[in-house]
Amino acid sequence: MFEVIVICIYIFSIFFISSIIEKSKTNNNELKRKIIHIGIGPLIPIAHFLNIDQNTALFFTGIITLLVFINYKYKLFPTIEDVERKSYGTLFYCLSLFVLIFLFWDKDPYALINGFLVMTFGDGLAGLIGKSFNSKSWIFFKQKKSLFGTITMFLSSLIVVCSIGYSQQNSFNLNYFTIAFIATFLEQFSVIGIDNFIVPISSALCFNFFVTN
Repeated sequence: MFEVIVICIYIFSIFFISSIIEKSKTNNNELKRKIIHIGIGPLIPIAHFLNIDQNTALFFTGIITLLVFINYKYKLFPTIEDVERKSYGTLFYCLSLFVLIFLFWDKDPYALINGFLVMTFGDGLAGLIGKSFNSKSWIFFKQKKSLFGTITMFLSSLIVVCSIGYSQQNSFNLNYFTIAFIATFLEQFSVIGIDNFIVPISSALCFNFFVTN
């Protein structure tokens, strides 16, 4: 019961901070949305540290996914989807977490954490940096991508992979660069927010294949 309370308090805190920023005078809508996107990332390591079982994790993720789906219909939390393009990114974000928990919660938690944190920090920071600073940009599948954002995605992903890989194996290997490169490449496919699904799933699978096994 204590573990569930801690998780609920953490989730509430993220949304509370987002609500405060929503009511502030800032016009940076991407910042408002990314606070939730990045803030949810540490939730998985925290849940594992608290020894929450897989079924409970799946239950909570399923509930959150359902709430996100309802939000698309009724806009209960407009900040979550306050972006300039039509996107189902948050829904894909939740679905990817559900799949990762199902596949790796007990089998390979390092791969799960890697996949999810690559998405939360890599993609989250790439969105912020890419829209905050001007740099060379291009259009890929009708989505604008920037050089600074892409570099941020690669470096953030590499830091995540190296950190988690080292904590598991106490060593570094070149496969960390491969995983970061694959995540960065797949992040380019961001039509309707599909990158929020393919990036974490692929990153976790690659980590499991190249590092764990």
